[in-house]
Amino acid sequence: MTRTHISGFSNPTVKYLRSLRDKKHRRRTGQFLVEGLRLLEDARESGRLPRELVMAEAREPHELLTRLENEVAAAGGEIITTTPDILTKITGKSNSQSVIGLFDEFDTSLAQINRNAAPIWLVAQELRDPGNLGTMLRTSDAVGAGGVILIDDCADPFSAEAVRASMGAVFTQKVARARWDEFLPWLRADGGGGGQLVAASLRDAVPYRGAAYEGPCFILVGNESQGLPEAYEAECDLRVTMPMRGRADSLNAAVAGAVLAYEVLASLEG
Repeated sequence: MTRTHISGFSNPTVKYLRSLRDKKHRRRTGQFLVEGLRLLEDARESGRLPRELVMAEAREPHELLTRLENEVAAAGGEIITTTPDILTKITGKSNSQSVIGLFDEFDTSLAQINRNAAPIWLVAQELRDPGNLGTMLRTSDAVGAGGVILIDDCADPFSAEAVRASMGAVFTQKVARARWDEFLPWLRADGGGGGQLVAASLRDAVPYRGAAYEGPCFILVGNESQGLPEAYEAECDLRVTMPMRGRADSLNAAVAGAVLAYEVLASLEG
């Protein structure tokens, strides 16, 4: 364990941490930032500790922060103190949290997914809004799903916005990333346990209430503005429709996923 104090804006560590606000640098380095004690405590409770803990030098004592600091130190992590202004520069927020953590990204390969570990999985195809992605992770946790599989070009689950919107679920849920032409053979592979692929759709769809759901059920949600490609829908085992009683012709992608997830949960538990 090392303890370091940083007082200069031009410090290489400050520049490195600040660079992780950019997706390309997160992907290149395999690291990401988590802002705020609440999310860091969620990570700790899930068995994940930051490799670096960066704290404001002038802060109010807090029991949870002291425990986190001690556990990071015991695990051989680095404790860094700095000024509130430098924390603001790192995060790019004027109301920056008084503590941030540096984490290694998790394994996001399909190989680490055990489809039989949970009855429900959420699958997002080209979901671009990090807030929607974080909401889907939070929903996945809430319904007891195994996690979220991201198909094609989705938002980064390790962005500050997605992590914050997940309310810590990014630490409790499995996350995988794949292209469609990787995901579909994996789902259909002989001996792989199978899985039912379900999507909300208007094409040859049945009402979502009382549909014949089977576990493990993979709930497929499409892009916020374009929805799912027709070819992707055609590969689904079940297509369901949700009634729209008002003027809106569709639900927000993350909301649609949540509604469908709870219906699947009720069906499988019933």
